Amino acid sequence: MKKWFAVIGDPIAQSKSPEMHNAWYAEMNIDAAYIPVHVKSEDLQQVVSSFQLLGTSGWNVTIPHKETILPFLDELDPLAEKMGAVNTVVRTTEGKLKGYNTDGPGFVKSLEEAVGTEHRQAPLLLIGAGGAARGIAFALQQAGYTNITIANRTLEKAQAIVDEMGSGQAITMQQAEEELDTFKIFVQTTPAGMSTGDFALPFSLEKFPTGAIAADIVYNPLMTPFLLAAEKKGATIVNGLGMFVHQGAIAYQYWLGHEPNINGTIARLTEQLGGKNIVNR
Repeated sequence: MKKWFAVIGDPIAQSKSPEMHNAWYAEMNIDAAYIPVHVKSEDLQQVVSSFQLLGTSGWNVTIPHKETILPFLDELDPLAEKMGAVNTVVRTTEGKLKGYNTDGPGFVKSLEEAVGTEHRQAPLLLIGAGGAARGIAFALQQAGYTNITIANRTLEKAQAIVDEMGSGQAITMQQAEEELDTFKIFVQTTPAGMSTGDFALPFSLEKFPTGAIAADIVYNPLMTPFLLAAEKKGATIVNGLGMFVHQGAIAYQYWLGHEPNINGTIARLTEQLGGKNIVNR
């Protein structure tokens, strides 16, 4: 019987997940299909029930449903439960719905594929305290990163994540700008990655240290204003495409039990987006 998978969100037309997953199925000769489904918030519970009835093997979840889908699932992976958000649903052999979050682990895989694992004790600045930052913070902690600082315009939001982690520190964006030269790794998670003009950077990079590592979770454009500015300071650049591909690959493994062609996919999407390799040294 043909397997089918989906991604739900509002909006959804921009998602590259269907292209990526369907290419993987074709490469591996898997009889499966992956479709985008536009789901309004008020229809979420009905769609989850319909997916169960129609026999989907699993699906991905994107904005704005990553938190609101939780009550409609039977079980959560410990990391997803800690994050309070789900981006991957697996329909188990017993017919139960189990939620996972592959965003944070996908980012960590992308980062360490680019720069190795030797920086886990280096001072790391996580810029922003939204849902993406929350997932990345917990995944970094789980992977062994021990020196995490979270900067956010609203200090209380950053402090809330630090409190839940039980380690690290929270600072304002102004403090981050003043202390920029004390960090080795920078992870940009705010909407500034897709902005222009006065909002293109979360703060001034005047004190950005030479030889640092700069990552952004946005993959379109591949080189965000933050990465372009960091590159001028001599940073090693990690764009957001690796996170996108790795989070999808982890979901694929949950569903099908083996790893897809990750490097080939990153190369293909990089070419489509007209960019450089994922790491620019």
